[in-house]
Amino acid sequence: MNCPCGSGSAFEQCCGPYLSGERWPDSAATLMRARYTAFATGNVDFILGSHDPATRDELDRNLIEQWSKQSEWHGFDVIDVQKGGVDDEEGSVEFIARYAIQGKEQEHHELATFAKVDGNWYFIDGLVAGQATYRREVPKIGRNDPCACGSGKKFKKCCGKPGAAVAG
Repeated sequence: MNCPCGSGSAFEQCCGPYLSGERWPDSAATLMRARYTAFATGNVDFILGSHDPATRDELDRNLIEQWSKQSEWHGFDVIDVQKGGVDDEEGSVEFIARYAIQGKEQEHHELATFAKVDGNWYFIDGLVAGQATYRREVPKIGRNDPCACGSGKKFKKCCGKPGAAVAG
């Protein structure tokens, strides 16, 4: 069986030894490939074990397991790698993971950060790529502020009233 990480190698020679605990990934990119494979194969223990030990307790095992097992995993592409080699202490991997949930195709594009802890690579955090922060162009109107439509009423009694057409 080819490894789900998309390397083209057999699972037993690629991510299999990492997921079984026989070896530990020696780079951030290798760890990211192994983590994708762990999601694709439902190996929640590896997903949790390869997460930053300092924040691992914040993870919800049940949610991770549910997402892993309810998804149909379709592929993984590494877009960019910054540092994260054998001699580095930190690194990042930009990737796209493709999967489907209930037949609906999904793409997860992330910039993942990694760091060495006691000589081993761990996933630290991820930032979803391509999502710009929303910046409001006008100040937010509070419920008790005058309505922006100019009626003289409080927002909550005018355009902020449930079912009302909001001016703007």
